[in-house]
Amino acid sequence: MSFCLHQRTLSQSISLAGIGLHSGDRVNCHLHPAEVNHGRVFVRTDLSDSPSIRADLKAVQPAALSTYLVHGYAGIQTTEHLLAALAGLGIDNCQIEVSGAELPILDGSALPWVTALLQAGIQAQSAPRQVGILSHPVTVGSGPSFVSALPYEGLRLTYGIDFPDSPIRDQWHSWEVEAGSFASTIAPARTFTREQDIEPARRNGLIKGGSLENALVCDLDSWRQPLRFEDEPVRHKLIDLLGDLSLLGYPIRAHILAYKAGHSLHHQLSQRLLDSGALTLVTAESQPQQSSRPEKLQTNPERSATGITAGT
Repeated sequence: MSFCLHQRTLSQSISLAGIGLHSGDRVNCHLHPAEVNHGRVFVRTDLSDSPSIRADLKAVQPAALSTYLVHGYAGIQTTEHLLAALAGLGIDNCQIEVSGAELPILDGSALPWVTALLQAGIQAQSAPRQVGILSHPVTVGSGPSFVSALPYEGLRLTYGIDFPDSPIRDQWHSWEVEAGSFASTIAPARTFTREQDIEPARRNGLIKGGSLENALVCDLDSWRQPLRFEDEPVRHKLIDLLGDLSLLGYPIRAHILAYKAGHSLHHQLSQRLLDSGALTLVTAESQPQQSSRPEKLQTNPERSATGITAGT
């Protein structure tokens, strides 16, 4: 695989709007180009002093079913899909203005973000990009769930999930990040839930904006909607993982292996990587570049509602 050698930003501003998955509130989102070393920064334009919230591990606060970032009194929820889109396209610097406390869920995947970002265009910048090189394995876990980081020449994400009493069952997917396939093979995968989990979540004040328009739903035997991929649920977990890893602030060279994990374990792994001294920062220019290798993936041959063929 090949890392971008220089930092990148948007060529022009773009706007999207929609409802928050958990709040159910309508929100407007404006994404703007940003200077080198700016990073990915959220701005709450609905608050009087428009406070900023940097997409950084230091900003992470515990939250159910999403990644929640806080700075001072301001917070922003459900950031993972946009952060994954930015990371998957190699966009380092972006100012994200939001008119509420949660990003719009859109169709439940990262694809609407990717489509808008590609329409805006991506601009290379003068500053070199930094890359974290992993020196030794690091693992965090709880019971059967774990996330491990292993030394690797590129960045590969491998995920496994297991929901035996549903059509999801046991799924695994492995993906070479920045191999040129994010928009077609990972980004379209939507968030998912089981019917029996919906009412308990709503009693806890969650998924107020959830619907069949923005989430896959299954009962014990079947899905309520057509799948974009046979293994769409586990591919969506790769979106969440990529978005959460982006909170490190730079790409890393590692093979990340996760099983039955979630946002909390993703964040714990990233923090352990920092605390353990396992990562060494270097400039991408100083590292040998590898050519991307084509991936052979088992996919749903049907064309999705987005118009993107589920295949490579």
